[in-house]
Amino acid sequence: MNWGRAPGVLLGGGATLLLSFLWMPALLPVASRLLLLPRALLSMASGSPPSQPPLASGSGYVPGSVSAAFVTCPNEKVAKEIARAVVEKRLAACVNLIPQITSIYEWKGKIEEDSEVLMMIKTQSSLVPALTEFVRSVHPYEVAEVIALPVEQGNPPYLHWVHQVTESVSGSGTALP
Repeated sequence: MNWGRAPGVLLGGGATLLLSFLWMPALLPVASRLLLLPRALLSMASGSPPSQPPLASGSGYVPGSVSAAFVTCPNEKVAKEIARAVVEKRLAACVNLIPQITSIYEWKGKIEEDSEVLMMIKTQSSLVPALTEFVRSVHPYEVAEVIALPVEQGNPPYLHWVHQVTESVSGSGTALP
């Protein structure tokens, strides 16, 4: 195994052991998901639907049922308009605006650098498709950035509040324009 080996340097057993302990915390989330893999494969093989993920210890929160979505906007005016609209439509419980970020990206074969406003949107994971469609319909960019990450854990009362505020949309079963 080449862990702990840099070009031209061979580390002894103690250093290799130390490096493996330093990497262990980073590998724990991956290892915990791998432990769930046999159960998921078994349910797929049996034809039965996969079971819901376990509730977080005593909170009643289902890990991943809330997401943090990120959207970049060209300026604060556009970001505030979109933020207010998604909260009013109950597609989000809360939107934080983070001003003056710098984005460097390739667009149409050219490296670009722009000052933007980052929106951090908290919503139910089940609402991310409707949120994405709404943002795409009102956003001035040709290709709007809308990415979402599931929230595995957090403050249970806050996560419950996100569900409460957005419940009427997710419970209706209809997509919003």
